[in-house]
Amino acid sequence: MNLSNRIVKIQRFPSPNPNIKLSIVAYWSQGLRVKGLLAEPKVGIPLPGVLYLRGGIKQVGKVRIARIIQFAYQGFVVFAPFYRGNEGGEGEEDFCGDDRYDAFEALKVLEILPSTDAGSLHLFGFSRGGAMALFTAAYHRKLVRSVVVWGGVTDMRLTYEERRRLRKMMKRAIGGSVYKYPERYEERTPLSIVEDIAAPLLIIHGVHDDNVSIEHARRLERKLIGHSKPYKTWYFDDDHHFSPEKKRKVTHALLEWMKMQ
Repeated sequence: MNLSNRIVKIQRFPSPNPNIKLSIVAYWSQGLRVKGLLAEPKVGIPLPGVLYLRGGIKQVGKVRIARIIQFAYQGFVVFAPFYRGNEGGEGEEDFCGDDRYDAFEALKVLEILPSTDAGSLHLFGFSRGGAMALFTAAYHRKLVRSVVVWGGVTDMRLTYEERRRLRKMMKRAIGGSVYKYPERYEERTPLSIVEDIAAPLLIIHGVHDDNVSIEHARRLERKLIGHSKPYKTWYFDDDHHFSPEKKRKVTHALLEWMKMQ
């Protein structure tokens, strides 16, 4: 696929690391121009790629440059979509509805970049990004080598029931409550498509997570067992956000795990 058929524009962005090239990439998703942050190590050879799928919505959980560089520093080309409606992109997020196509198309962008080894593409999803990663792994099952879900949302109804403070946002993004439109929440729950995932999964979760409860991980684990899918779990005595030092160590370990897949 020609780059111009998927990518609208690539614009250099100032990088705090002289060994990592940063760019803002505008690309097509369902006819919308959406954007993401691309990090490419300056090594001159194709490297494995990671599609980094952020959590939150809008300015909550937005893509952080330091975090993306942390991934790229370990020898990966990293592309982190902002999702539609963010950072100058067209459209509006709908919390794992049509905006999941922003992830689907972003993986194709990552695949065709000259700096990327197209045979080694991996997915990382944090929080809401966990659901996005699972949907993407099923949609692009032949492209994805591994999937890491960290503190990931796997059941949208459970999120609605557990997070009372998020209900207003979820009703606005999804178009109503889980009780009025249960089918919309079911459509956004990736547990139903686990059987379509071919890549091995690594589940990372804090057992004391009050934002996305450990039950999300347990439900995903049960589905994986039910479909005889390869997976590993790393459960920690932590909340949703690990300490900076522990986050660095776990990130290093998960990227080493990716390299072995």
